[in-house]
Amino acid sequence: MKRKVIVLILIYSIVTVGCKQEVLPKPKAMLRLEYPENKTETFETDNFQFKHNSSSKIKTGNNNSITLSYPQMNGTVFLSYKPITGNLNQLLSDAQKLSYEHAAKADNILEQPFINEEYNVYGMLYDVKGDAASQAQFYVTDSTKHFLTGSLYFNTKPNYDSIYPAAIYLQDDIRKLMESFRWKAQN
Repeated sequence: MKRKVIVLILIYSIVTVGCKQEVLPKPKAMLRLEYPENKTETFETDNFQFKHNSSSKIKTGNNNSITLSYPQMNGTVFLSYKPITGNLNQLLSDAQKLSYEHAAKADNILEQPFINEEYNVYGMLYDVKGDAASQAQFYVTDSTKHFLTGSLYFNTKPNYDSIYPAAIYLQDDIRKLMESFRWKAQN
């Protein structure tokens, strides 16, 4: 019996001491995500036109609503057009209120004004940081006749670390949309 115990202890000692490998730190790695090259197409309505990423799928709905869905990123930009009928202050207030409803979950909301005097397009992009439901809100207006709001949502539970690369990519698309935005002349 003693012999078996001694043999087992000897085998155990050889295995634990002899199989010990040197521990090496793992090299730092970065997540590599590849998104499609941003090629644009023009979308037109009776009131406005803009350029959008050709990888997005456009759907028009009732009440002047438009959705730009990005299936590869599981995200959607919702657009809503409203004519101004003496209610500009209310529309601006509603757009700002909608953006700041995400403040409870957001770490920060950055306001980025947009002005294009040449084409009479004025607006604001709200860049929402953190685990908020929407990562970007924006509006554009000509201040007299037209008002368009937009919101970026992902079809997943908000986790800013996970959706950050896609949010940055789509926020860049939103900036390009705002920069290419043109109101159509009304007769």
